[in-house]
Amino acid sequence: MKQFKRYVIIGILFVLVTGTLSHFVYGWTDYNEIAGLFTPVNESVWEHMKLLFFPMFIYSCFLYFKFRKSVPCILCALCAGILAGAFLIPVLYYAYTGMLGKNIFALDISTFILSVIAAFWIVYRLALSCRFKAFTCFLCVSVCLLFAGFLAFTHHAPDAVIFRDLRQ
Repeated sequence: MKQFKRYVIIGILFVLVTGTLSHFVYGWTDYNEIAGLFTPVNESVWEHMKLLFFPMFIYSCFLYFKFRKSVPCILCALCAGILAGAFLIPVLYYAYTGMLGKNIFALDISTFILSVIAAFWIVYRLALSCRFKAFTCFLCVSVCLLFAGFLAFTHHAPDAVIFRDLRQ
């Protein structure tokens, strides 16, 4: 389990770095629509959930194949961590902006960092405890639905607060 813990810490760093870089990929690729499916295309809270979701999804695939035999509950733990981390971003953002009445860049960054750390903490704890093993199918389907939601709503976002570009 010491090796697993090391890889979880590496995962935190991987998602923090790749998530931060992915914030700029859409612009760097001259607004490529395919890049936009996996990276933020605007400053909405929904699009910023991608900063955690896709890097963690990629790293989770790696972790799953590396540890699927030695950590039997890794799949449900990874799915729970991805979902918790992604949904923690809007929860924290709307909580602090609701209290302060405005958004603050340093708190936006802190929200991302805290969400990544919380996501991997959940992965580590649930992988060792197997408490959510009975929910593996539900968690996997939920991750797939969120994945599909990112693809579907990137260029065809519903008229809801979470999808609104905060620059407007």
